[in-house]
This record gives sequence, C-alpha cells and structure tokens, in this order.
Amino acid sequence: MANLVIDEKLTDLLTKAINPIEITKTSGFDKIIDSIGEARIVLMGEATHGTEEFYQTRIALSQLLIEQKGFKAIAIEGDWPSVYSMHRYILGSNEFRNERTALKRFTRFPTWMWANTTIPPFLHWLRQYNDSLDVKAKVGIYGLDLYSLHDSMQAIIEFLASQQPDLAEQARNRYACFDHTAMDPQMYGYFVNQHLKHSCIKEVKDQLLEMQHRTFSKLNADKLLLSEAEFYANQNARLVKNAEEYYRAMFEPRAISWNLRDNHMAQTLSNVIAHIESKSNLPAKVIVWAHNSHVGDARATEMNDRGEVNLGQIVREHYDTSSYLLGFSTYTGTVTASSDWDYPAEIKTVLPALEASYEALFHKLSTSTFFLNLRNKSHLIELLKHARLQRAIGVIYLPESERLSHYYFSRLPYQFDSIIHIDKTSALTALSKENQLRPDDLPETYPTGE
Repeated sequence: MANLVIDEKLTDLLTKAINPIEITKTSGFDKIIDSIGEARIVLMGEATHGTEEFYQTRIALSQLLIEQKGFKAIAIEGDWPSVYSMHRYILGSNEFRNERTALKRFTRFPTWMWANTTIPPFLHWLRQYNDSLDVKAKVGIYGLDLYSLHDSMQAIIEFLASQQPDLAEQARNRYACFDHTAMDPQMYGYFVNQHLKHSCIKEVKDQLLEMQHRTFSKLNADKLLLSEAEFYANQNARLVKNAEEYYRAMFEPRAISWNLRDNHMAQTLSNVIAHIESKSNLPAKVIVWAHNSHVGDARATEMNDRGEVNLGQIVREHYDTSSYLLGFSTYTGTVTASSDWDYPAEIKTVLPALEASYEALFHKLSTSTFFLNLRNKSHLIELLKHARLQRAIGVIYLPESERLSHYYFSRLPYQFDSIIHIDKTSALTALSKENQLRPDDLPETYPTGE
C-alpha cells in the first residue's frame, strides 16, 4: 500500500515537472538545451541499440549544440577505424561517392548500429556545415570502442608504409605475434588463458611506444600540430594495446573486461578532447553517443555492486559540472536486435515494461514523450531517487528472459542529469535489409536464444 501511495504522489509530481517534446519538430528542445547550460562534455544515451527515435533525438540535439553552442566533435560507441571513414567524409574527403559509401566499413556485427537510415542524412548535414569552416574549426566524429583489433593493426601498417616503410615492416613483424588469431581475437584470449599461446603484451606495447616516440620526435622537430592521419594512427596503436588486454580479460570475471572497455572509451574521449584543444587553444566541447549502460553514472546502479565502472562515472569524476549525462527510456514498441551474437538482426516487439520499473511509472503519465530535468532539488527528486528497475536492451534482446536479461536497479537522479522518455518507439532500419528479419520471416528452426 505504501508503494501505491508513493507512486500516486510521484505521478502527480511528475505530471507537473515534465516538459512535453515533439521529436520530429524539435518542439520543446529549448528546455533541454537550456538545462545543458555551460556543460562541454555532453553524453547522450539510449535504452536500446536499435530504436529509431533515440537516434533521431540525439541527431536533432547534436545539431542544436553544434549550431548554438559551438560543439566540435561527436564521439560514438563505434569502432575507431570504421568511424574514421565517417570523419574523413564530413571533413570534405572526395574518396567517398556519397554518405552511404562512408559507412561501408561497418561490416562487423552489429552493422545496423551505424549503417542505418538515420546516419546518412546526418553525415550530409555535418559535411555541409563544415564546408564553410576553416579546417581547424570543422566538426569531427570519432569512434570510442575497441573491437577493431585486426583493422587497427592493418591501419597502422598502411599508415607507416606511406611514411616510413622500414617502420611498417617492423610493425608487421610485431603484430605477427597474433598469427591467425587476429581475425578472431576471442580465440587469442582463449589460447593465452589456456597457456596454448604466448601473449602479445610486449609486442603491442613496443609498437605503441614506437608510434609515440615517432610522433613526439616529429612534433619537437617541426613544431607542428598533430595531423588527423597521425592522430588516427596513434590512437589505433593505443587501441591495439588495450584490445589485446581486453580479449585476454574476457575469460576473467565480467567486471574486469567491462572496466577495461569503458576505461578505453574514457581514454579515447580524453585523447579526442586533447586533440581538438591542440588545434583551437580553447576548451573542447564534445558530444558522446553511447548506450545508457555506458552513459549513466555506474555508481547509481547495481553495476557498482559488481565492481563495474563506466564512461559516465569517469567523465563525471574528471569533468564534474562541465559534464552532462542524458538518458533515454521507452515503455514498449519495436526494436532492431538479434537473438544471439552474430545472428541476423530482427525487428522484435518490445514487451511492456515491468511494473516496478521507471518505464512503467512514466507510462502512467498522460504525456507520452517528454523531457525531465533531474538536477532540480525537489520533493519529486527525493521520491525518484529510491532504487527502481530500469530496462537495458543491447544488440541482443531476449524477451523470454526479460527480467533476468534486461533489467537492473538504478537511482535515476544520481544516474543522469536528465532523461527523455518516449513511451512507444519503433525499430531502427538498417541500410542493408538482407539480415534484418521480421518475426514472421523466421524459419521454425530459428534459435530462440534460450
């Protein structure tokens, strides 16, 4: 009965506190921009990796932040080498025929995360926006993730081959340590953990040090800014070093590999910020797109109990009030997701949220799409801070094990600075639909993920 009374009180308070928004017209977005204020590191989440409205909203907000507040970069939960193609395209490179060809490198599962129909128009907008700007003032886009071990090694070798062929051969010899496991890094981690293969720790560290030494020598000699290509190559070397450690850690308790990945994201973000500041001599303003599980402060969720940290927590610890964490939620609808890793994408029905969740609480309100500022110190926030369930759908969605697979406890006002709730959402559309199946397209023998 007590919970029922609290929920009734919450519903009344929420009704007064929320700000209705309209995504397609960006109506009400001024409230969101105002709440961001002077923050210069703005993290935008998503409750799934396959919801159209989350992407549309982040794009619209990013455009406003770029136009109105001078943000200079977007860092996304994607692979560094693949996202670099997007980066080169929006900077004006003529090597790509159009926006879609700039997404051709997104061949690794889950391809729909970035090779989807929302991205090409945004890349077109960014390129047009950049066309009138000086090269040092152009907006960039960068990948935060570390799943590109093989591609990053190849990129380093290709870069060095164009600069100093002898160093390219040296890098090739070092990375040969991975042998055939470079194409399947999980196999590398397994072999090392089973003592069937020596690790490549020394080789990847030596190559990173070589790249850094080369860069510092060049900077000291020429007194030049680090070029985009040089920055790209150096970050690939850092990625290879971190990815090697990550794939070995995959066979350890989950918290170890999770923390390595999010610390890599934080390192990459820090490097991007430093790179931008070296060009402008001004504090960098950067937008981040990643899942709620990376963006929301882990200390406010049960992730903290498991010893896990995340990007949102690290950003808050380093940037404090200069950071802003924006979460997203939905109650029901459809989502693009798979039934297992490397399986085809499906358009799945999102079950109505569990009763004890924040999503179910928001569903009770008469307004279906709204923004809620969680920074206001009020009686509402006091009531909201008690732990509730929150749903998280990644690239895999298993409705048959909904509670176990997709919910964790969180304290919303400590997790995010604000949240956008869209009650009913729709599945993201992949650019290539050959692997995107609807439920009625699936054969009877298709795996259920049980």
